[in-house]
Amino acid sequence: MSTLQRTPLFEVYKEYGAKVIDFGGWELPVQFSSIKEEHEAVRTKAGLFDVSHMGEITVKGPDAESYLQYVMTNDVSKLKDGGAQYTAMCYETGGTVDDLLVYKRGDEDYLLVVNAANIEKDFEWLLKNEKGNVEIKNISEDIAQLALQGPVAESVLQKLTDYDLSGIGFFKFAEDVEIAGTKALVSRTGYTGEDGFEIYIESKDAPTLWKKILEAGQEDGVLPIGLGARDTLRFEARLALYGQELTADISPLEAGIGFAVKLKKESDFIGKEALVKQKEEGLKRKLVGIEMIDKGIPRTHYEVFKNDEKIGEVTTGTQSPTLGRNLGLAIIDTQYTELGTEVEVQVRKRRLKAEVVKTPFYKR
Repeated sequence: MSTLQRTPLFEVYKEYGAKVIDFGGWELPVQFSSIKEEHEAVRTKAGLFDVSHMGEITVKGPDAESYLQYVMTNDVSKLKDGGAQYTAMCYETGGTVDDLLVYKRGDEDYLLVVNAANIEKDFEWLLKNEKGNVEIKNISEDIAQLALQGPVAESVLQKLTDYDLSGIGFFKFAEDVEIAGTKALVSRTGYTGEDGFEIYIESKDAPTLWKKILEAGQEDGVLPIGLGARDTLRFEARLALYGQELTADISPLEAGIGFAVKLKKESDFIGKEALVKQKEEGLKRKLVGIEMIDKGIPRTHYEVFKNDEKIGEVTTGTQSPTLGRNLGLAIIDTQYTELGTEVEVQVRKRRLKAEVVKTPFYKR
């Protein structure tokens, strides 16, 4: 049996009462107190996440930009120094290799942040499709990542630094920011639908900074947050999760992240032809929000029907902690995606009524 990977914060988890699970080969906290309490803390105050399982890959060299233009769906040439961009990498078929963030540190210096379960696969994909004079390095083991998310995130983090955090705009970042004596890259990004920061530091500094942030936020009600609430938060904000809303079989267009696909950018990119064709012919299926009419929760992979015909499946579903409604994201045939359309979800042995509703379910 293969041993599970651990982040630099693993030994600290038990001090905060973490319940640990296997998540894509990593031993990570699903919750510290309760998913509901942690979810509410992020929506109303702030929460601190250990996201050190995420991967970091650097791309450097004179041809870094043109190479990234070739492997990414978004237009990397639009990035300015100190800017971050959400993008995807696709197979020739238009299916998704991964969704990720690109940080531009300089003209020949980029940082990619990829999903934990895809680190090796993404790194191999980048090397396989290497073009021009570039150097690609997987630095995931050297980097830890913390995320402080929620309405009071800025005021709490500001207690630990002289750097004016209000100057970091949305999808912008600053480097060499000293936070409680630790040098960090601080980025105004997140995966919760709330304001907040993602903080990149050397692995060895993670336990100390984790404790200092929680101490600084104690009087504001800041809590440590596990994967359970991370999932319900991103779900309410309709943020895609690789392996569910995005897969090798689901394109970025079908998943509703077409804003990160620039079909009109001058440079060719992997998967462009397939995506152009998909767009021109019209999508055959799309990701939509559904709300249960009958009593039941639509879970991942539950089948969706219309008039006894299978029209798709649920990618994520739960009872929304913020809204108290039984909601799901489902990828279904385009002809049934209009708001208000009634469908049925196979919940165990019964088919329960649901309707197509507007997303995101929650907006700050």
